[in-house]
Amino acid sequence: MKTTACSLDRRSFLKSATLVAGAALGTRWTGSVQAADAPASSVPAGRPTIFKSVKWGMINEPDLSVEDKFRLLQDLGFDGAELDSPGGVDKAAAIAASQKTGLPIHGVVDSTHWGVRLSDPDAAVREKGRRDLETAIRDSHACGGSAVLLVPGHGKDGTHEEVATRSLEQIQNALPLAAKLGIRILIENVWNQFCYQHDGPGDQSADQLIAFIDAAQSPWVGSYFDIGNHRKYATPSKWIRQLGHRIIKVDVKDFNHETNKWAEIGEGTVDWDNVRAELGRLNYCGWATAEVGGGDRKRLATIKAQMDRVLG
Repeated sequence: MKTTACSLDRRSFLKSATLVAGAALGTRWTGSVQAADAPASSVPAGRPTIFKSVKWGMINEPDLSVEDKFRLLQDLGFDGAELDSPGGVDKAAAIAASQKTGLPIHGVVDSTHWGVRLSDPDAAVREKGRRDLETAIRDSHACGGSAVLLVPGHGKDGTHEEVATRSLEQIQNALPLAAKLGIRILIENVWNQFCYQHDGPGDQSADQLIAFIDAAQSPWVGSYFDIGNHRKYATPSKWIRQLGHRIIKVDVKDFNHETNKWAEIGEGTVDWDNVRAELGRLNYCGWATAEVGGGDRKRLATIKAQMDRVLG
């Protein structure tokens, strides 16, 4: 692999396991760009300040306009929304609705990262994935967001080192744009057979995911920690403690590791009391976005109540 100022060779990647992201800059990240700019006195130590959101695709009210969907979320007490890009809802309509209602769009999810993977063995596919990531970065910026959620690759594309090296190269190629626009690239822990053993034990370490994030050597790369996804691999609160300041945003769902099935939020085996405690220990100030089966107003109201119950 050709090494540039924004890429890593194999030796740098292996060495990165000992690095701490952002340490050279002396920074400590909080929940989001907006939250990080708040006066320290407005965020009491030990009390997580969590803004609740949903993925746009969870809103199943087809007769409502984009603006009316924003008003629905507002009426239910949600603090914001997260869109998809490339594609998804018309961004101009969403921006107008956000500005009119005052309900923010806090970011976007890269909508093609599963099919157009940054870790694909085909270089042309990887480059297409990087262009899609850059589209998502631009859309997040245009919408007033602070980040793009990214699944960086899949274990089926090669060895752990091959997947990591390929995806890191494309992430770092996108970093100049991300830094220019002030948009973080946040790595989701998801069932992609990368950085964990999918059918392995339930007490796995976060070491590989930490090494991958730190290998970017950039404050613009962090963790989008999915609380429910990780109940299959480990106790979520332990991963929150390990990932620490790398966590910029969180996704919310629940999982029952005893039955190996998804569960309603608060009805699985996620250790929510400890999750809240660990987020408090980090003085977490940022977004928590539900990623569960959506529906109409009644269903969304149920999700909001569940989030309130487990997160406070």
